[in-house]
Amino acid sequence: MQIKSGLKGLALATAFAATPALAADYVIDTQGAHASINFKINHLGFSYVVGRFNDFEGNFTWDKDKPEDSSIEVTINPESVDSNHAERDKHVRSDDFLDVSRYSQAKFVSTDYEDLGDGKGVVTGDLTLMGKTRSIDIDVEKVGEGQDPWDGYRVGFVGTTELNLPEFGINFNLGPAAETVHMDLHIEGVRQ
Repeated sequence: MQIKSGLKGLALATAFAATPALAADYVIDTQGAHASINFKINHLGFSYVVGRFNDFEGNFTWDKDKPEDSSIEVTINPESVDSNHAERDKHVRSDDFLDVSRYSQAKFVSTDYEDLGDGKGVVTGDLTLMGKTRSIDIDVEKVGEGQDPWDGYRVGFVGTTELNLPEFGINFNLGPAAETVHMDLHIEGVRQ
């Protein structure tokens, strides 16, 4: 009886070991400030204004063996824009730019992931900003993944993209170079 049970256990363990890893769900670690959504935009052709969005949340699915099955969803509070200058931030929140009184949320939902190899890829998805939804591409690179010191499992990515502000209805004239905002994304997720 014990031999049969032992063989069943061995067979079950072997079956699990042979099963490929499945995609796992992750929550973006905003609580530990291990993620950020940063931007820079040209100012009158003289320099760049840099900033970030302090309030956002999201989750993603990742499978290192099948990265093409990955997906991500992020929600951003545009009122949390922070360029380290209170008066400028007040102007950016106004209807000249983000119009946060009408549009209290921006959202990105991926629709595709193209694996380029060596931990690199392109995430395509729908960005909804100021009530307009446009498809964008984000170049991404995996930084690393593995066990953390708190008995959890994490994976992190960096990403870059450019947004054409007039496509989202933001037309305040600061010169042609200011029509493009450069986004720099840092995402670290905790496996659920």
